[in-house]
Amino acid sequence: MSIYKEFLLLKRDLGGVVTLFVMPLVLIIAVTLIQDSTFKTVTNAKIHILFVDNDKGKVSKTVYDNLEKSDIFSVVTKIDNEPLSEALAKEAVFKGKYQLAIIIPKNLSSDLQTKIDQNVQKMVSSLGLTDTLTKKGNSKIINQKEVKLYFDPAVQMNFKNAVMSSIDKMISQIETHSIYATFQEQLGEGSTSFEQKSFITFKEIVPKVNDKEIIPNSVQHNVPAWTLFAIFFIVIPLSINVVKEKTQGTFVRLRTNPVSNGIVLAGKTVMYLIICMIQFYMMVAVAIFLFPHLGLPALNVEGNLFLMSIVALFSGFAAIGFGILLGTIAKTQEQSAPFGATATIILAAIGGVWVPVFAMPKVMQIIAQSSPMNWGLNAFYDVLLRNATILDILPEISLLFLFFLITITFALLYDKKKRAV
Repeated sequence: MSIYKEFLLLKRDLGGVVTLFVMPLVLIIAVTLIQDSTFKTVTNAKIHILFVDNDKGKVSKTVYDNLEKSDIFSVVTKIDNEPLSEALAKEAVFKGKYQLAIIIPKNLSSDLQTKIDQNVQKMVSSLGLTDTLTKKGNSKIINQKEVKLYFDPAVQMNFKNAVMSSIDKMISQIETHSIYATFQEQLGEGSTSFEQKSFITFKEIVPKVNDKEIIPNSVQHNVPAWTLFAIFFIVIPLSINVVKEKTQGTFVRLRTNPVSNGIVLAGKTVMYLIICMIQFYMMVAVAIFLFPHLGLPALNVEGNLFLMSIVALFSGFAAIGFGILLGTIAKTQEQSAPFGATATIILAAIGGVWVPVFAMPKVMQIIAQSSPMNWGLNAFYDVLLRNATILDILPEISLLFLFFLITITFALLYDKKKRAV
């Protein structure tokens, strides 16, 4: 009967119930579309960069060719059919019209070759081969060259680092190639071919399920994150209902019946757990069936739905415990509603729903471990991305249930103390 009472309360507020279900669906669709679009922009669409070649030599041509061959950049050498100069490129980038400009200095190719010749001649001389193999050294002093990079002030630091690392790698490869060629020339071994292919390569190994690689995408990250956010958002209506029962005298009438407060709270827990699970299955259904029609990857829950349901269930317990505690402590709806919304947003922020925990400062990474949303999110990721078993997610779901028990216990003790007074 306690469960039925909660059902009647929800039935009388159909607008609020619809909001509980519609809001998360709109949220997950909008956020996933935005993030997937951003992901595609970064990985598929080419970024237009300005290229000013003051060198007109071998090095600048190699850099240009490598940039053109890349899947990331599209090289621009003219603006409005006017050849680029450093001043023009700088102005265009700083006004935000382009994200990046690369300025190759004058005489880069010739000075690089001269510097390499000098270094190689010194090395050959140190081997005692000066008289027979080396040519007369060039004593010209070569100053260090700078390849200038102009970035749009709005560009993020990780993009800057990636570009600088890529260009540095290109220049290093050119220098290595030139050094090999110069050694070959100095040693007089015209037919010798140095192996210039990279000896060390990198290969990414990703987890596999049924011989299929698990490749993370925006859907696999967003569905768990915003499902948790939606589940914890029931803190607001739940705490409001608890406060409403107190202010309207309903709770006092319930206490006059031969029923413990624990039974009343159990009725709320069961009813709102049902709502949490309906939210979860609706969001999973949208991710599986609707997302492909919106141009998004479908959520692959093959073999994982049962474990995901367990994580959602225990996340619901944690959210309900927090909502009941808040409703028990709050004296008015004006207290419970804003505090519940703010607390949910804070738990989401520090829990990794918006920003990955690994990208946070060290202090925030430690604080994030205290957020129940972080426990639930890690459990979802373990199931979806790390092929975890029930034993692997046991620590996270245990913490979620412990959070529920602690909050319910505090709510019962606080209510008992208030009634005693």
